[in-house]
Amino acid sequence: MRYLVYSDVHGNLPAMEAMLKYADDIDNFICLGDLVNYGPWSNECVDLALTLPNSILLMGNHEVAFIEGKYSGSNKLVTNFFDQCFPSFKRLEEIKTFKNEYQIGSTVLKHTISEKYIYPDTNVLLDRNYIIGHSHHQFYIDNRGFRLWNAGSVGQNRKYINRIEFLIYDTEKEFIDPCSITYDIEQLINEMKICKYPSDCIEYYLSKKKL
Repeated sequence: MRYLVYSDVHGNLPAMEAMLKYADDIDNFICLGDLVNYGPWSNECVDLALTLPNSILLMGNHEVAFIEGKYSGSNKLVTNFFDQCFPSFKRLEEIKTFKNEYQIGSTVLKHTISEKYIYPDTNVLLDRNYIIGHSHHQFYIDNRGFRLWNAGSVGQNRKYINRIEFLIYDTEKEFIDPCSITYDIEQLINEMKICKYPSDCIEYYLSKKKL
């Protein structure tokens, strides 16, 4: 069985569509959460994810924020993104059906562990194998004999803004392939301008490094 595991699309439809061009011979699609917010296509990204064959959709913190109707943090930039994206969101009933976690054999897939941003140098004690997202960085660590993969981000990579990251998990071969591709972010920037995003939101994407 071949799974395409992806995370943190964040309303970036062009990036999601670019990822799917590399989805040959995939049996199942698993989103680890945060399909919504930041980008201007939250509705469309949810719709596309729902149409994928054997699609398993997990809850991220941004889905939780949309369901609750508020961003509870203090980050002004994230507040501006939420205030821009949430009023036009029409898929609340759909995201309420997303699962908290999913298990393949001995591996648990979920948005993150204990609501933490986990990086390669994060002090975390694993009690099982995990595949997570949330921190927008793709990596692998071995901890106390357990494995942790971070799928990275499809729509808002925190190192190179035009890089898309995801995993291909082949359960028959017991092999996980970390995938990384680039795409043109101009369509995203142009749509944000058309939708009259706050200038600091647009500047966030423009200021990031690109490959």
